[in-house]
Amino acid sequence: MKAHQYQVRVRYSETDQMGVVYHGNYAQYFEMGRVEWLRNLGISYKWMEENGIMLPVVALNINYKKPARYDDLLLVKTIFKSQQSVKIEFDYEIYNDNNELLTIGNSILVFVDMKSGRPILPPTYILEKLSSIDN
Repeated sequence: MKAHQYQVRVRYSETDQMGVVYHGNYAQYFEMGRVEWLRNLGISYKWMEENGIMLPVVALNINYKKPARYDDLLLVKTIFKSQQSVKIEFDYEIYNDNNELLTIGNSILVFVDMKSGRPILPPTYILEKLSSIDN
């Protein structure tokens, strides 16, 4: 499963006075997509935290093509790009219900040991799951 899709409806609280989604909320849409992508692969953030692993974002890039608006039903597509050493990278695409591409993004995250705060290699369990992805 290289890509995963989920839908989210834009809530009023996510918009500005013009009814347009506030730019900072796209990072949350990406996070929801990433969490569900991992869950569908059999990896949960809860499991990682229970096993002493954090996965903070170290780089985030967002390119806004068209605005998302209040009450739009968005399709968030999360695409696994790569996993190298301590890093994992994802691309994102957000579409409205007219199938118009609204936003694209990219994030890089690092596996971190919760006790030391230092980057670590992903555990074997996660590496096995990631190696099963069709490239």
